[in-house]
Amino acid sequence: MTAPATATTTSVIVADDQPVVRRAFAAILDAQPDLTVAGTAADGAEAVRLAHAVRPDVALMDIRMPEMDGIEAVRRIVADLPTRPIMITTFDLDDYVYDALAAGAAGFLLKDVTAASLVEAVRVVARGDALLAPKVTRRLIAEFARRNRRAPRAPDGTPLTPRETDVLTLIARGMSNAEIAAELVVSEHTVKTHVARLLAKLGLRDRTQAVVHAYETGLVRARTGETWE
Repeated sequence: MTAPATATTTSVIVADDQPVVRRAFAAILDAQPDLTVAGTAADGAEAVRLAHAVRPDVALMDIRMPEMDGIEAVRRIVADLPTRPIMITTFDLDDYVYDALAAGAAGFLLKDVTAASLVEAVRVVARGDALLAPKVTRRLIAEFARRNRRAPRAPDGTPLTPRETDVLTLIARGMSNAEIAAELVVSEHTVKTHVARLLAKLGLRDRTQAVVHAYETGLVRARTGETWE
């Protein structure tokens, strides 16, 4: 492994019960000049202990692991740390993916991900964005969130403003702040302000949870990505 991360590098831990997968992912990430692997774990409980010990920027986590599964591990990690987890799954229709995202994961990847996509995913999540690139992510969120549709409101019942609703809808479509700014003909700074306010108002951790919320409330149609009339 490389030396401890500096202010210019992103620290990562890798948790997977398959040694070959764990070592391969760690080697790919540790070979990047801007990434450093701070440790690896073979199960969820070990991943939680490791995360608290090294406080990584990103945690690459398998969903199905012994001792403690990845979902519970993520729940415990994000409860205490600013670490942003990326879930790894073997199947693109894994029933646990929605629960993982709701628990606080910043996104997920399939285990057959290419090396380049793996590296880019860690970079995307490390800078605070949601990992929505794999098209299956939104399909899964849509599938499992259809069970709960309600108007998007803050915990105290306050509805979003029309502009905040527009921004949330576009976030759910996978748009970046720059793309949202172009769509709404406003500055990127204005979009960032709206995003921060709606996340705070809805009590959400990040953009990934905002996407889950948008599907849960029916603001975005399942599968089609079209907004409700």
